[in-house]
Amino acid sequence: MTMEIKSYQNQAELLLKEYLLGDSFMPYTSIVGAIFACKMVYDLTQLICTVHFKSFSSFSKIQRVEWSNRAVSTIHAIFITVMSLYFVFWSELFSDNQYGLITFRSSSLSTFILGVSVGYFLADLGMIIWFYPSLGGMEYVIHHLLSIGAVAYSMLTGEGQLYTYMVLISETTTPGINLRWYLDTAGMKRSRAYLINGVVIFIAWLVARILLFMYIFYHVYLHYDQVKELDTCGQLLVCIVPIVLTIMNLVWFMKIIKGLTKTLAKRQ
Repeated sequence: MTMEIKSYQNQAELLLKEYLLGDSFMPYTSIVGAIFACKMVYDLTQLICTVHFKSFSSFSKIQRVEWSNRAVSTIHAIFITVMSLYFVFWSELFSDNQYGLITFRSSSLSTFILGVSVGYFLADLGMIIWFYPSLGGMEYVIHHLLSIGAVAYSMLTGEGQLYTYMVLISETTTPGINLRWYLDTAGMKRSRAYLINGVVIFIAWLVARILLFMYIFYHVYLHYDQVKELDTCGQLLVCIVPIVLTIMNLVWFMKIIKGLTKTLAKRQ
């Protein structure tokens, strides 16, 4: 009996190492795992808020859905921001001192993390479409489709992962945006916290979605000889996707400025 148990354990370990965590299955494992993790966080948020926050039950159905949906996006944003900052600025993987073209560098960990992000964007896009347009309009659909395409391509091919992580740093603005919605929904629009949140969003957006993208274009310019080695699809994703996202970021930035201006005007 003991030998049989050990045999099953060895088979399970072999399945985990060679298949689920093998290089060929790693991306798909991380995607599926991320989707299940999103579902788990969503359900836990619903449960915790229902039990511990009396006002949660007074929200409309779509408000409760969006509340939990934003909890999922906040956790993903924190996770992917930390990992992206690590790979871009601290990891030796994409250092100029390393041998080989930076546009073709990848690792099992970097590929796994991108798979997690793809899983999140797929889960979130599914919810946006299911509840359309309550959780976001067409601009959110376009944003998620671009993100899924670019991140999935980089994950599956191992190409341009440095630039993918640079763009993913912009997710650092998501917790602030979500907090603003929470404060608004909780009736704290006139609070000091709401004002501070608006200022923080303005600064974070300027740094992470405007200045950061300028740095990305500058980095591509400096390493264009390496970018040219990518295939046509890779070159388009490295050059076109950041441009489209920059335009969208600028449009949203103007809305943030208008919103912050109105908030400051009301407090004077």
